[in-house]
Amino acid sequence: MAAKAIFITGGGSGIGQAVAKHFAAQGWLVGLADVNAAGLEETRAMLPAGMATTHVMDVRDRAAWASALAEFTKASGGRLDFLFNNAGIAVGGLLANNTDQEVDNIVGINLVGVINGARAAYPYLKATPSSCLVNTASAAAIYGGAGLSLYAAVKFAVRGFSEALDGEWYPDGIKVRVLMPSFIDTPLLDSMAQGSNQTAREVVRGRGLEFTPLDIVAKAVWDAPSQEKVHVIVGKTAKQMAFAQRWMPGALRKQMRAKFG
Repeated sequence: MAAKAIFITGGGSGIGQAVAKHFAAQGWLVGLADVNAAGLEETRAMLPAGMATTHVMDVRDRAAWASALAEFTKASGGRLDFLFNNAGIAVGGLLANNTDQEVDNIVGINLVGVINGARAAYPYLKATPSSCLVNTASAAAIYGGAGLSLYAAVKFAVRGFSEALDGEWYPDGIKVRVLMPSFIDTPLLDSMAQGSNQTAREVVRGRGLEFTPLDIVAKAVWDAPSQEKVHVIVGKTAKQMAFAQRWMPGALRKQMRAKFG
């Protein structure tokens, strides 16, 4: 029997790299996709020999999606058990200060890239029994954080997209989940701070918020198909935010306003 197969975008670092290591350790064939060729090779070197393929691609490019999945499923014997739609960038700062390029980049990569991936993978997922799609959102998809308006917007969109696909793809036997982790200590945080002499990592630590270890996030992705909930909320901060959004929305709103009051 052929090994189960997972295709991971953003596989060259961070969550994607951690998930690749976790699935490969369970004997899965891993397709790694990223714009960063060096990062892909770094991840591949961490995996058992012969357990990974690499695909340098931009998730905004529909033709690149078609080519990469065709190549990967040729290696997997036609199966695609899992698509981890994880590639993304972080953009912070006030909306009034964000540039047109930042808007286009974050919408193109974090939202359109996710949609492109789901559309391209659908026939492969449909043809593979008990398949699963997991889209990476964020705790920012639970409640929009002031100073992260663009990031929150696209992550809420990914959440809504995932919820909709959970209904649309249910008759096809495809499970759909949306990952909403707390802050993860990855290089992405270094690009989020604008108009400040602090990195986002320093800001997060200064507010006493936790970083969720990558291995915990990877385990949550592994467990996602076996849980019935669409929302996969990971980490103390994300769970606290979900609780506050449901039971204390006024207090949460006041907290967000206080940042700029």
